[in-house]
Amino acid sequence: MVHSPDLQTKTDEELAELSLKQQEVFGVLIQRYQERLLRYILRISGTKKEDAEDILQDTFIKVYQNLNGFDPKQKFSSWIYRITRNEVISNYRKLQARAEGRTDYVEESAFYALASDLDITRDIEMKDLRQTICKVLEEMDPKYREVLVLKYLEEKDYKEISYILKKPMGTVATLLNRAKKRFTQQATTMGIELKYV
Repeated sequence: MVHSPDLQTKTDEELAELSLKQQEVFGVLIQRYQERLLRYILRISGTKKEDAEDILQDTFIKVYQNLNGFDPKQKFSSWIYRITRNEVISNYRKLQARAEGRTDYVEESAFYALASDLDITRDIEMKDLRQTICKVLEEMDPKYREVLVLKYLEEKDYKEISYILKKPMGTVATLLNRAKKRFTQQATTMGIELKYV
């Protein structure tokens, strides 16, 4: 593994380009993304951690094999998230099982961001807020769960979500708006009372 301080200061895009010439440089990209992508896989796939780690390994193999096709005009993070998403979908199809999102790998600030955007009061204790949001997200239709996960839990902007989902930004905005409404509807269906600001 390469641990050069010089490499640590390079952008993801620069590291991707260098990885084409020096295979060991790719290890720096793996270090930067392995935890984030593992959490993302767990959030949207519902697989066990071991299976998610296998998906992650397949993702890094796919990323490395396709480095020549990376467009440096794009953000590397969006590109790698798109490949990760495709690997999750591919795995889902192989298993032919219903995907359940895992949200227990989420920072507290992300839950507050989602709660705030949905106008849920912050006086709910964090433990209760986290459990409530997890329960509701896990029961939602995967297409709505995924857009909420990308926006609030992965903190991606509309442009990145558009690239990852391969949908126009206007469609992403519409999908996100519907997802927020579905979140509230799903909570009601589940008998979960949300306190609003």
